[in-house]
Amino acid sequence: MTEAPLVALTGATGFAGQYLASDLIRRGYRLRLLLRRPVEDAASADQEFIGDLARPRNLDQAMRDVDFVVHSAGIAHAMSGRPEDDYRAVNRDATAALAQAARKAGVKRFVFLSSIRAQSGPAADHVLTEADAAQPTDAYGRSKLEAEVAIAGTGIAYAALRPVLVHGPGARGNLEALFALARKPVPLPFGLFTGKRSLISLANLAGAVDCVMRLPEAPNRPLIVADPEPVTLAGIIAAYRRGLGRRPGLLPVPPALLELGLKLAGKGEMAERLGGSLAASPAALMALGWMPSETTLEALEALGAQDRRIAEVGKTVS
Repeated sequence: MTEAPLVALTGATGFAGQYLASDLIRRGYRLRLLLRRPVEDAASADQEFIGDLARPRNLDQAMRDVDFVVHSAGIAHAMSGRPEDDYRAVNRDATAALAQAARKAGVKRFVFLSSIRAQSGPAADHVLTEADAAQPTDAYGRSKLEAEVAIAGTGIAYAALRPVLVHGPGARGNLEALFALARKPVPLPFGLFTGKRSLISLANLAGAVDCVMRLPEAPNRPLIVADPEPVTLAGIIAAYRRGLGRRPGLLPVPPALLELGLKLAGKGEMAERLGGSLAASPAALMALGWMPSETTLEALEALGAQDRRIAEVGKTVS
């Protein structure tokens, strides 16, 4: 019997990486976690310790017998305010070192979780495709784009996935802040927001990773990962609250008024994220065979239902 492919995964303690680890095992892959330190509950996976990503070590040993690398580790938040050198050290230089070690070890394919921010700022006036010139607007996006270039330069077979905003249990940042607002039993002033944004669920992102590993030939290029139908801010809240068992509760406040208030409060990028559009097309990835397992609104409603059950259990326990 042929042995299942061995996948080396970085970032397994992070938001996306935790989901990917369990998903890869569920799909029948053997798993090796590349970690800074040991983790519990990893009985189904090998563990190799490569230390701080900014100064990785033991990469040759970590790559032994590996078929695929899925690299999801990095400085994840575009608004963390860290120096650009930090982003480059972790997101670009460590990625290049990992890809080089993988190529040297004969790894079949390197799957890099890049970001749509390697291609665009927080808003765009048209639906993004891979044909658009990459124009990152911050240190995070620039470091991701530079990492893509570095991977290509090693000569390894690869796919650079550019996911849009990822949602699911454990999400952080602006999306979780929005859901925290939506959980409050108060109306929200987003009823007139018509800007559309592409999102991607953890399940659909994991499906994209599996898709590019199974392709007969590596794409060797960036690929946008997004649910096919972009959604409005009002639609996001309505779907999530539907899962909570509530009405949408959206007030028709003019977006310009709310955006002005946020900008005056020093929240300019948040205003752009809330009011602007950032839609991206996954047509290129779908042409390679990827199909989402759920729509954005289905996933958001399911997330709301899960959060409602968690809250109900919490009330019962207390």
